[in-house]
Amino acid sequence: MLRMSPRPALAAVALTAFLFAGTAAHAAVDHFTGSLKASSEVPPTDSKGKGALTATFDTVSKKFSFTVTYSGLSGPATAAHFHGPADAGANAGVAMPIPATMLANPIKGEVTLPDNLAADLEAGKWYFNIHTAANKGGEIRGQVMKK
Repeated sequence: MLRMSPRPALAAVALTAFLFAGTAAHAAVDHFTGSLKASSEVPPTDSKGKGALTATFDTVSKKFSFTVTYSGLSGPATAAHFHGPADAGANAGVAMPIPATMLANPIKGEVTLPDNLAADLEAGKWYFNIHTAANKGGEIRGQVMKK
């Protein structure tokens, strides 16, 4: 009588499950962008500054990673923040401050978001702005939008 071991079949099932889990985890990353400009501030400023934000959010681990580049500001950046919840054209409180030690260009960071902030981010209710001495309320701003 021929006997077959179940080990090869179990190994194949385990490998398939592992590969599927890796694909599912990769598929859980959302990408975001933002175009920072003076005309998006509320009220708008007359700055020649501009900037760009790129970010990723892992919906499983809740890890939010971002990079912001900027140029042409009226002076050194004195503060920067993610604000929300707010639609474009509306102001909101600070959702996530950027430490003063991280304001050099480019601004890079990574944080694990609580569920309420993650929901606002995913809904397009965050914006990012950079402040200067000449524009204490914010010099350039951009809505953080899912790609």
